[in-house]
Amino acid sequence: MASSLLRFVPVLLLAFGVAACSGGNDTEPSEPVATPMGRTFLSTQVRGEPIPGGGPLSLRFADGKVTASAGCNTISGAVTLDDHVLRAEELASTLIGCPGELADADRWVDTLLNSAPTWKLDGDTLTLQNNEQTVTLLDKKVARPDKPLRGTTWVVNGLITPDAQIRSQAIDDAKPTLVIAEDGAVSGSAGCNRLTGTATIEPGQGGQKVTFRLGATKMMCPPEVMEVETVVLRALDGTTTATIDADILTLRNQNGHGLTLTAQ
Repeated sequence: MASSLLRFVPVLLLAFGVAACSGGNDTEPSEPVATPMGRTFLSTQVRGEPIPGGGPLSLRFADGKVTASAGCNTISGAVTLDDHVLRAEELASTLIGCPGELADADRWVDTLLNSAPTWKLDGDTLTLQNNEQTVTLLDKKVARPDKPLRGTTWVVNGLITPDAQIRSQAIDDAKPTLVIAEDGAVSGSAGCNRLTGTATIEPGQGGQKVTFRLGATKMMCPPEVMEVETVVLRALDGTTTATIDADILTLRNQNGHGLTLTAQ
């Protein structure tokens, strides 16, 4: 009996030793690879065919989609970023007619996105590369930090109504402006008449809450200018929600009207 036990002891010790060694080879899980998802980038350099009209190219990655624009229409679709290759699918575009060289900007964007370019993210710099081009982009928050709501001269470039968003030559000609001073005093133009008054700014859901109390002079201008002014005054009548993306301010009033403005 004793001799049998002695024969089994070395076998048991050997088995224990193997188990101990195998446990020491466990590796820690690797860190997830950073991707552009959840960020917006602007092009700073293009090697190869340049962007028609000069660009820049804007790429926004969110919720499994990519949204792109190079100065004309907005193109968007599903995107995957596996194996450091950007693969866009089912791309759709808005249908705005653009003048001059900008008319070819959409073709340039579509070609780039459909070429399955490789991507590399280094901090705030994103690089896309295919056989013909290398496009370098910078995180938009670094390239164009948000302008302050106060103290900036904002120029209206679009009108928002309950039914539509409007861009027109009449808006560009009227050139309504808005300035909110540090003390809350408001000045500017509704397109024809001068604006004066005050604005109260508070934190709000989805943006800053801005309540306007404004008055305007009573001059008459051509009908197309007065039409623009009517929408501007409705948008600035009472409480609005203000959101800023780089140099673009969007004001949305509770009454369904609103404005898009660009920092001067």
